[in-house]
Amino acid sequence: MGDSRLRVMELLAWLRKGRLCVLLAWLAFFGSFHLQAAEPRQMPSDQEKARTVFIFHQPVVMLQATFGLSTPEERVLRIRNTLRSLNGEDIRHPVQILSVQRYGQQGRLFVINGKPLMLLSESDLDEGDDLTLDQAAQRVLARFNTQRTSLAEQYSSSYLAIATLKVVAGTAVLILLYYAAFTSWAKVKAYFTARILLKKGWIPYRWRSLLGAVEVHLYAILIIFLSIVAFYLWLSWLFRLYPWTRIWGESLGDWSVDVVQKIALAIVSAFPGLMIVAIIFLITAFILKLLKILLKRVETRKTQVPGLHPETVGATRKLISVMVWLFALSAAYPFLPGANSLAFKGVSVFFGLMLTLGSAGVMNHAMSGLVLIYSRALRKGDVIRIGDNEGLVSEIGMLATKIITRESYVVTVPNAVVVSGKITNLSAQNPGGGVNLTTRVTIGYDTPWRQVHAMLELAASRTQGIDLQHKPLVRQLSLMDWYIAYELQVHLRPGESLATVRSELHSHIQDVFNEFNVQIMSPNFVNQPETAVMVTQDNWFAAPASPPDNPK
Repeated sequence: MGDSRLRVMELLAWLRKGRLCVLLAWLAFFGSFHLQAAEPRQMPSDQEKARTVFIFHQPVVMLQATFGLSTPEERVLRIRNTLRSLNGEDIRHPVQILSVQRYGQQGRLFVINGKPLMLLSESDLDEGDDLTLDQAAQRVLARFNTQRTSLAEQYSSSYLAIATLKVVAGTAVLILLYYAAFTSWAKVKAYFTARILLKKGWIPYRWRSLLGAVEVHLYAILIIFLSIVAFYLWLSWLFRLYPWTRIWGESLGDWSVDVVQKIALAIVSAFPGLMIVAIIFLITAFILKLLKILLKRVETRKTQVPGLHPETVGATRKLISVMVWLFALSAAYPFLPGANSLAFKGVSVFFGLMLTLGSAGVMNHAMSGLVLIYSRALRKGDVIRIGDNEGLVSEIGMLATKIITRESYVVTVPNAVVVSGKITNLSAQNPGGGVNLTTRVTIGYDTPWRQVHAMLELAASRTQGIDLQHKPLVRQLSLMDWYIAYELQVHLRPGESLATVRSELHSHIQDVFNEFNVQIMSPNFVNQPETAVMVTQDNWFAAPASPPDNPK
């Protein structure tokens, strides 16, 4: 005690004199004594573990004195071997302390049934523990006797038998709990199945096709969770019954408490970040709501915005929504729980890799779709011709365009193919109206061209679905070696099928030319036959055909 007071007085004197460097040096020297101690450390290093005596994984004392050639580690090994050599008779005797004088200093010798266990000397103490030799010895004695009880239980047949009976009884209780849980789940399942058949319940029946018996699934999840908790508690309790596995049971209990504490702290600490994320998403949703109202007015032509057309409003709304949500996600990402964890980083790398590998072709089609939309080359409802496909545009998506052909087939053409190929829009000049229909015939030079014009116009006037307010137009496209190529262009009424009207028009052209004994020169002729190639009116309805007034 006198040395301690002297050190304190010296520290106060140096502090008054302002000798900071000397004070720091003294603190470093004084703190070096705390590196080793007789009291076990809460978070020991590997070296401290090697110098600590453990019984059933419980620390008893940490040694630091070296006697002769015996290091603290060697002393711990000797004590461990001595403990292993004890028998049941030794364990039944309490541990005693004897005062001894060894190696020129005071010591306390721990003995059991007359057998020495360990020597605790003054050199094993640490001034930082603020314990005398007798106080430290009493603490070590209490730990020895506590573990001696576990050792006695290990050698007690009656205790082990009772513990085994407890295990059997506990296991039976656990099995009964599992059986009761399964039975209750079956009853809950039957109950809600009956209510669903009767169309009763707090969930609307129209949602049942999607949700199903959601109450049964929730109850099953609850039962599984409680079953896992019950098994965990049973296993921890079982391990605590036997001295060899008691440390495992205590570790399970400590681990569960630690996990619950960490989860609770994580939830509480995540609240501020989640509030910021919620505020960011609410602001984003409000902004998108305002943009939707504005774009809706543009789409209905109530408001005009320079550079924004009603045909492109849908694509513009999607692009703006994607960009705004991506910006909001980027702003909210740092506040998400676990945003800096390795799991989040791994998922980010995975999605980045997937996007890199699969974005080349997808981005090509997507950009081509934007070109189609913003160039307004196509619109939904247009009649177009792309390659060998002719039909009505039913959808212009981000990746492909869908066309309904005359056969009522749905042809899906990738947008990159649409942009790179030739597009013929048959209805672009007639918004909201019918489309133009053109057809060709080849007639010989022996037929007056004025007669051909009149016959083609007559065939058009007989065809249903042609808007006669637009006068049919006949053109002479080319003067060939054997014939002249004529083109007839007519305008269809709104909503008329291009394929249907074309088929009827071709029928009337054949009838009109046969009526006036004019030969159609298609396909090509190498030599002109002696007689004209045509069908007389008497043979128009040759079998199995029937005239219109006498249908078969």
